Amino acid sequence: MSLIDPERIETPVGYVDLQRVRANAARAAEYAAGHGLGWRPHVKTHKSLQIAGIQLESGARGLTVATLREAEVMSTLTDDILLAYPPVGDEKLRRLVQLSPSLDLKVALDSEEVLRGLASAAAAAGRTVGVLVERDVGMGRVGLQSSTQVLEVARLASELDGVEFRGLMFYPGQIRMTEADQGASIAEVSALLSETVRALEEGGLSPEIVSGGSTPTLYRSHDMPHLTEVRSGSCIYYDREGLDIGCAGPDDIAYTVLATVVSTAVAGHAVVDAGSKALAKEGRVGDGYGQLLDRPEVRVAGLSEEHGVLDLSRTDWVPSVGDRVRIEQVLVNLLRNAIDATQGVVDPEIEIRLVGGENASLTVRDNGYGVDDLDALFEPFYTTKQPGEGVGLGLAISSGIVTDLGGRLLVRNVED
Repeated sequence: MSLIDPERIETPVGYVDLQRVRANAARAAEYAAGHGLGWRPHVKTHKSLQIAGIQLESGARGLTVATLREAEVMSTLTDDILLAYPPVGDEKLRRLVQLSPSLDLKVALDSEEVLRGLASAAAAAGRTVGVLVERDVGMGRVGLQSSTQVLEVARLASELDGVEFRGLMFYPGQIRMTEADQGASIAEVSALLSETVRALEEGGLSPEIVSGGSTPTLYRSHDMPHLTEVRSGSCIYYDREGLDIGCAGPDDIAYTVLATVVSTAVAGHAVVDAGSKALAKEGRVGDGYGQLLDRPEVRVAGLSEEHGVLDLSRTDWVPSVGDRVRIEQVLVNLLRNAIDATQGVVDPEIEIRLVGGENASLTVRDNGYGVDDLDALFEPFYTTKQPGEGVGLGLAISSGIVTDLGGRLLVRNVED
């Protein structure tokens, strides 16, 4: 018996497109390397060893984490970790210093109190932990408020046993306008960075690391002076905010939520089974909380815990109860599998044929080498790919969607 019945897969369910994940990771790593920067992605977006592995394989210099649990898990993949959150409390400090002694461990903080606690715990464990002092550059959430304060904490870190001053950290999270409109805000951040780095250098504490950046500002990171690494994490998946800002295009969206229409009783609206427990309730830019991947004019106008309300005022789409709102993925999966099937073929060819009528027929044909086990092709987790290149769910989900809509998904090998 299959672990997942693709014909009855329950929604809502998160859907990760690994090909887009790899492309996004490669793009971020190549940009950073091309500007002499390191890429240290934040893993809080995915919390996945597999995705983190893709980021490291693409060229990430290490990983950024927010919790001790993330640090414990991700340290099995890399020996270079930044904990970008102040560890407060004896239990957190105990777990922190118990991480592998071979780990290049750095901690970001913005207070003498946290620094002294960290130094004491590290010294007692016989290890040294790197310290990045955090400066607020305009977001107003955390971070020291002046260059003088940064210098004072940095100097203390250079004096205490158990810790060593490694550099500066900042997060320009207030910059969420389009890339073309970011110039003035980036200039303000740059001025604060230059002032802070100058104060540290004049105090004899030149920072080895200046860690910053965000996904909205990722591809303008080279405009920020002194920066040595960027921590953009959500660029691995992107979302609607990335589309609105301009740092991502529709083909870069690697994570979506597959949901089912459960009600069309209210005129002008449809309700899906993905509410605030499945979708983020942060409406940072634009209107609403999201949009349909294949119908961007349909926005998620409201969220409660189990209900997502779709605004149909700008579309001619008339949904029915039971509709899946990510049906676009079926054709995409067929095409991607055809592309994979032609790997290694001297002259790869893919043919797409659509025949209309009472019953529509879509055929995707490739000149690959064929599949040995056709009976298992639509089974969940069956894959012909190498480990780390795919998990074998795309065709299983697609088969389930097609079946739910009254169709059939068939496969066969054809002799030339």
